[in-house]
Amino acid sequence: MKHLVSVSVLTADFCNLSSEIQMINKSLSDWIHLDVMDGVFVPNISFGFPVIEHVKKEAVRPLDVHLMIVDPDRYLGRFRNSGADILTVQYEACVHLQRTVSEIRNLGMKAGVALNPHSPVSLLKNILPYVDMVLIMTVNPGFGGQTFISESYNKIRELRRMIDENGYNVLIQVDGGVDTSNARSLVEAGVDVLVAGNAVFSSDNPTETIRRLKELE
Repeated sequence: MKHLVSVSVLTADFCNLSSEIQMINKSLSDWIHLDVMDGVFVPNISFGFPVIEHVKKEAVRPLDVHLMIVDPDRYLGRFRNSGADILTVQYEACVHLQRTVSEIRNLGMKAGVALNPHSPVSLLKNILPYVDMVLIMTVNPGFGGQTFISESYNKIRELRRMIDENGYNVLIQVDGGVDTSNARSLVEAGVDVLVAGNAVFSSDNPTETIRRLKELE
């Protein structure tokens, strides 16, 4: 499978969000990535249901929603109703993770689980049969524009082996410091989905940057 690109709107121009979404629609992006932060699990607050609903009305790409919040179980149905197609929860925020990801699937969404940089992939051994995607955070979550943590390559390779040796149909996604300089190396290490936000929206030509991430130029 050719890798996917999920453009994160966290660093988009929210005064012109509709035009930013239209740009993504016309690009080679496969998904639109939305980071939901509550100011508790991470030291930042982003956006909630009204923004996701607005993006859903404009988007022609699936919505890839990453919850960086405590007690996400309270809101799974609301995120589905707001337009999430893929819903990822943090391993560190879920007390009963298997129950949570099973409910995400029961609601008709793809289920993902995210790992913070300090969390080893070995923690996922018993949850991989129940998820569609694993998100490896390659920066500490909370803010866009951070520097990629190079140790992440070892985690990606280890996770790739775990998935392949057991025959699981699970995508590996990475988010944090992804740009055109490391995209090829990440895909070669085993990544299926590249999340890029700051690299796209800080560039002079966002559409071209998305193309380069997709075509690994």
